[in-house]
Amino acid sequence: MQRGYVLHHRQFRESSVIVNLLIEGVGRVDAITRVGSGKRSIKSILQPFQPLIIQFSAKSEAKNLGLKNITHIEAAAPAMPLGGNSLYSGFYLNELLVRLLSVEHQAEGLFLDYHRALLALAKQFCSSHLRYFEMALLLELGALPSLAYDTQGDLLDKHCQYRFITESGFLPVVTTQESDFSHGKGCLSGAMLLALAAQDLQPDQFNQAKGLMRYLLTPLLGNKPLLSRQLFSKKAD
Repeated sequence: MQRGYVLHHRQFRESSVIVNLLIEGVGRVDAITRVGSGKRSIKSILQPFQPLIIQFSAKSEAKNLGLKNITHIEAAAPAMPLGGNSLYSGFYLNELLVRLLSVEHQAEGLFLDYHRALLALAKQFCSSHLRYFEMALLLELGALPSLAYDTQGDLLDKHCQYRFITESGFLPVVTTQESDFSHGKGCLSGAMLLALAAQDLQPDQFNQAKGLMRYLLTPLLGNKPLLSRQLFSKKAD
């Protein structure tokens, strides 16, 4: 038995669905399961943000699709009570994982980062929870620059400003002005970078952190827009 979450699911056959899962100690797993009917139906628990206990068969039902076969699945705890911005944020995290995490990527620790993010969002929405999970995902994918040292090998200084250099890291620059960071332009506060690393962002650092994370994620996501971001935009309208 393993702990997991459903990230996304889609109909496969009349009585079966394909589910994208995040499994503790494993990473992403794609599987197939029968949903049943009536009182035996498991549709109610095959939902995002529902902690699950799952058992897989050693054999795959759809070998040509590379899918595992779920032989047992049950709720491990009540579903995470997400609403409003926290709900949209949860969908955003799920979409990032489906888009960026390959099947059975050995992301052993990412399950706990995801679980902690959901717990924090369920308690109260704060955009910093998204930044910390994005940071954990980028680290897992080998795409997170050092948040300890600059391009010259010196420790980041909270009193300095930095410019991000792709594939190099953060270059100290001579400036006395902070600016928003967007599309690789603008300077980043050393204090913000250190706070991000320590998961202790302050409200006045949120915009810079968001700009940096979006810039780092863009090459990995490609040109296809995130549907969850569109949900946020529509809500803002």
